[in-house]
Amino acid sequence: MKKIVPIFAILIALFFACNGEDSTNLENVNSSASQVTLNFEHTWEETPVTNAAFNTIQFTNANGEAMSITRLRYLISNITFTKATGERIVIDGYNLVDVTNTTNLEQIISEVPHGNYTNVSFTFGFDNAANYNNNYQDLNTAVWNVPDVLGGGYHYMQLEGKYIADDATEKGYVYHAIRAVDITGDTPRFEDTFFTVNLGAVNITKETELTVEMDVAEWFKTPNTWDLNELDTMLMPNFNAQLLMYENGQNVFRLKDIN
Repeated sequence: MKKIVPIFAILIALFFACNGEDSTNLENVNSSASQVTLNFEHTWEETPVTNAAFNTIQFTNANGEAMSITRLRYLISNITFTKATGERIVIDGYNLVDVTNTTNLEQIISEVPHGNYTNVSFTFGFDNAANYNNNYQDLNTAVWNVPDVLGGGYHYMQLEGKYIADDATEKGYVYHAIRAVDITGDTPRFEDTFFTVNLGAVNITKETELTVEMDVAEWFKTPNTWDLNELDTMLMPNFNAQLLMYENGQNVFRLKDIN
């Protein structure tokens, strides 16, 4: 019995020593990476926009038209963290941000290495490599598809509501962004309208939160002042309207805050 006790004690000591070593290594690995949370917020210039503000005509666009929002959802993809060396960390997948139903307003990205990044960016919509064949079942269920006659693939944004027209009547608008397509000729002509949003330099530390803000008013403002009396519906097959949306979209997003 006297011989057994020291051996048993040695085994216990070795067991805890090994476990302690593994925990230290795991902690070292985890300490070099961070969980990054992207919070998506929305404003109309300085006024916060949530679904509580929907369905009431209370905003005024740059053209002077009073208007409301009844639906707002949009797709982002290819979130990318870029280092000074040019190395890029690209996050797989996409996020359908749905303000109407308050879903996906937060996106959590795990295991982003700590450090300074010269830019964080994402794609508004899908690039051409992803925007084909309607392969994403969740987007199909969300009725996010573009009709085949317009080239198929997926929407980039659905923004809808009501406005007071020049004749003082209340009318609907359907501001849907897709890949621009001209179907007036014998062969459809396409032009890319997805774009990269550059948020700027970020220092990633443990539990970093980035607040990304969309100013909805900018979709109707810069550089093209949008006249809803001329362009309110049937915008998906309108090649030129899609190009105007693409241009106005360059000024919509900004990095509001880093925590």
